[in-house]
Amino acid sequence: MKTILVVDDEPRTREGIRKSLEAWAAGRYKIVTAASGVEALEWLGENEANLLITDIRMPEIGGLDLVERVKGMERPPVVIIISGHPEFDYAQKALQFGVVEYLLKPLDKTKLVQAVELALKREEDIHRVERMERLVDPKLMETVRQGKQYGSQVQEAIQFLDNHLHEPISMRDIADHLHMNASYFSVLFKEQTGLTFSEYLTRKRVQRAKELLSGTRQTIAEISDQVGYQTAKYFVKVFRSIEGMSPGQYRKSVAYTEETIQ
Repeated sequence: MKTILVVDDEPRTREGIRKSLEAWAAGRYKIVTAASGVEALEWLGENEANLLITDIRMPEIGGLDLVERVKGMERPPVVIIISGHPEFDYAQKALQFGVVEYLLKPLDKTKLVQAVELALKREEDIHRVERMERLVDPKLMETVRQGKQYGSQVQEAIQFLDNHLHEPISMRDIADHLHMNASYFSVLFKEQTGLTFSEYLTRKRVQRAKELLSGTRQTIAEISDQVGYQTAKYFVKVFRSIEGMSPGQYRKSVAYTEETIQ
């Protein structure tokens, strides 16, 4: 369940926002409140929020200071600023911090809900982009961008490779398929893609594995077999060398992202 953290040192405003959002949310979101920036940071040290709604003027740690600090967190929330004063400098700085909306007190319930819906949609978009970035191998993406420059033989080799990733395929297998000398094919492939055949094959298999890890509930052993590795142990070793984490750890990290966009 997504969490909305409301921070305001004025009890009446804080409780008014909480009640309005709880009525709107109807149990879909968890609404948490904090009476100060200090209390909010303490809470965020142990918990995660998807949306932060904070007053701009508070003792000790003001709203903008709070926003600046949460931006350094691993998964920062999106932010709505509220203020009792239409101060241009504050609003301008808030926008620089990526704040979604700047609302003036007294708060209009309709505008508050609209701002919250917009902010949560923004958060969904951010996590969707992050998920796509985690799925894509930048080196493979670079070869895709160069793809228009590939000769017909390399294009055919890549197509053949994509269709046979689940098999224990070798460079010689593809060279034979293309009726080419293996050494010449090796040089041609590296020259046009920027990757050795072995590196391309490994990254392509890991890429396919990431898609299966994020999109299916298949076991590591099943995925290992589908991407052409004869043993799960070796697959895990290769995956870790490319991604810096095990397939299981990757699946958990992507599962968090999927949960946030539901």
